[in-house]
Amino acid sequence: MTLSHRPIRAVLFDLDGTLLDSIPDLAEACQRMMAELGRTPHSVETIRGFVGKGMLNLVRRCLAESGSAEADEVAAAVDVFRRHYAEVNGARTTIYAGVVPALDALREAGVAMACVTNKPTAFTAPLLERMGIAGYFDATVSGDTLAEKKPHPAPLVHACALLGAEVAEALMIGDSANDAEAARAAGMPVLLVTYGYSEGKPVDSIDCDGLLSSLVDALPRIR
Repeated sequence: MTLSHRPIRAVLFDLDGTLLDSIPDLAEACQRMMAELGRTPHSVETIRGFVGKGMLNLVRRCLAESGSAEADEVAAAVDVFRRHYAEVNGARTTIYAGVVPALDALREAGVAMACVTNKPTAFTAPLLERMGIAGYFDATVSGDTLAEKKPHPAPLVHACALLGAEVAEALMIGDSANDAEAARAAGMPVLLVTYGYSEGKPVDSIDCDGLLSSLVDALPRIR
């Protein structure tokens, strides 16, 4: 089965909530940030609902949920978050079951792969290396690689260009409406995992081409 009229030559993966469960480290950094700023830290589950649109949005939502989130407050908080996240990035992050077998199978089949995330470059590369999966990806597009980030289609289109693949020959796999909307706007099919974050929105309510309980479930769909 294929997801378009052309065979899939490239697969683009979201990072947080799709390949890796990074919530423990993101939450730790957020909680340290809030404590340093003299605000009450949020629970891990509350922070889970804030993840998806990048670091700036994560920090802004943490502040807004506890009161004010003025531009100067957010800017100062981002610096605090970055310092704490740099210390814990990857410390308690885990790879979801099925990820490595799927990546191995795609590499063996000669499918080009890219990681397309809204996480800043400074944290993306170290995390991929620390988790031992950096070598699977022929390209990485982070949240600050371009002027736009997901749900804008530009990061996906850019990843395809880096991989030397046509957009119509690519597939996006993610965990949220961000990924689905970016893929739809780019004109490529998209599959969503059911175990990710999805910003608190039921994943089965998001417009996509199919749901995956494991990344290995995507393999029969890719020719």
